Amino acid sequence: MGRPPQIPAEKKTRIVLAVLAGELSIAEAARKEKVSEQSIGRWKADFLEAGKSALTTGRTGPSTREQQLEAEVTELTQALGEAAVEIRVWRKSAEGRLGPSRTSR
Repeated sequence: MGRPPQIPAEKKTRIVLAVLAGELSIAEAARKEKVSEQSIGRWKADFLEAGKSALTTGRTGPSTREQQLEAEVTELTQALGEAAVEIRVWRKSAEGRLGPSRTSR
């Protein structure tokens, strides 16, 4: 028996909201989407837990994704600085061996 197709998060959200609104039962949603009732129940529990967590923590700090992006920006900025220093060192070295740089024409 093969694995069911991956369902996008947006679709899972619509399904869970329909179940929470009483438009569909978990059993109806499972039949309609061809997934197990346990899957729908797990999506619902995850959705509610994430909402509760968001309400508890509020917007006091950056999200995990924002933290990842900030760390990446820091890392890339450092790499760029290091590359700039290396280029300056190479230019100085080349000028010492070849005379003044010809790039200022």
